[in-house]
Amino acid sequence: MERGLDHHRGANGKKPAITIFTGGTAANSLVGVFNRVAEQQSGQLAYVIPISDNGGSSSELIRVIGGPSVGDLRSRLVRLIPTRENGEENVSNEEEMSALKSLFEHRLPSDPAKARMEWLDIIETRHLLWGFISSPKRELIRSILNTLNLEIVKRARPNSGFDFSRASIGNMFLTGARIFSGSLESAIYLLSVLCSIPTTVSVLPAINSNFTHHISAGLADGTSITGQVNISHPSAPTALPDDTLVAPALTAADHDRIEDANLPGSLPVLRRQHITFNKAQEEDLPSRIQRVWYINPYGHEIWPNVNDKVLTALQSSTSIIYSIGSLFTSIIPSLILRGVGSAISSPSVRHRILILNAKLDRETGPRSDPMTAKDFVGAVAAACTQTESPAGNSSEGGSGQLELRKYVSHLLYLEGKGAPEVDVDGLERLGIKCVRVAGRLVEEGKGVSLRYEEASLGEALERIIVS
Repeated sequence: MERGLDHHRGANGKKPAITIFTGGTAANSLVGVFNRVAEQQSGQLAYVIPISDNGGSSSELIRVIGGPSVGDLRSRLVRLIPTRENGEENVSNEEEMSALKSLFEHRLPSDPAKARMEWLDIIETRHLLWGFISSPKRELIRSILNTLNLEIVKRARPNSGFDFSRASIGNMFLTGARIFSGSLESAIYLLSVLCSIPTTVSVLPAINSNFTHHISAGLADGTSITGQVNISHPSAPTALPDDTLVAPALTAADHDRIEDANLPGSLPVLRRQHITFNKAQEEDLPSRIQRVWYINPYGHEIWPNVNDKVLTALQSSTSIIYSIGSLFTSIIPSLILRGVGSAISSPSVRHRILILNAKLDRETGPRSDPMTAKDFVGAVAAACTQTESPAGNSSEGGSGQLELRKYVSHLLYLEGKGAPEVDVDGLERLGIKCVRVAGRLVEEGKGVSLRYEEASLGEALERIIVS
């Protein structure tokens, strides 16, 4: 294996680095796999995560405080805290690391009054969560949380207050640290240092910004859906601002009478609370998603710059992985940023590996017209070319077929009920190597779900990366 690594060292003598495009929760189960593969290669590992999720407790922070969504960043950072539970064998100060993990992944109760009371217990250090956290770290974390609490109190108005329901303490910390330092990047660094996250692993926001960024999706039938939570979860399609018939409950004028972090005239659908939503009951979209783009608060398309550190990571990587997760809201928002497609298709990148989802979801349906593995590959390729060539990239016929392998060279997939259909022969004729990976069934809710068997997935990734 080491001979293969030496063969793929760059001109500067560095061992190969790996960049992973991923979202939050779905890919958490594979973090241990990715970390072990990177350790085997003795190289750097970077997770690229979008900041456009406007659902869950992030939605209330965005509504009242403003700024980027930090939920997926927090989810990955907490999962990277070294604990024996995460498979780390040698953990210094194991009790403190476990306590920090518990603190940052803790959520307040659903009842607003109980949530507010528990929040006060936490910032006043009366809560049991502070057990086993050393005094220096406790007081530093508490000062950051109090910075956020002061901001919440300052912004309170008779018609607009902060709802602490289901708030994530990790999200509150990252937001408070960003307010204190003026930098999202610094907030991530502070949490990483406090929790002893290895310096060989980077968690990079796709956009390094103090501002909120939203996305819209265009469907094949011409419908537009605004905001990530509306794309991912059952909701009525929303129109763009030029349509005067929009406005689910309140008009823009109604919202403008409520003083929060949103600019006057912002789309009503982007100003609503989305603290609770149901991921289990997914209604079909009326037709397939064709394109995703970024919008400003008024619904007009914008073209944000990618985080410079993402481009640096891509330029130093020999392998790029598109992880499992929501295709159009977790992976593609990072790919459509300017410069990303060119960096991925660079000759210095040897492997571009797509790990196919184990099942189809609302974004990759509808059930009457489900996406196949080739459609997944085509969507990734189209996203990578979206800002590089406005005309886009065809995945059908002619030279378009040759373009797909510029963005996906390998496909890892599962076979089983509910998994996307994989035409192995067809994809390999396009130059995309297909590798079937062993799966396992896990209990989930009232049924069972197909998942990747971690050891088999790790072995498949290692074989590709050292080839």
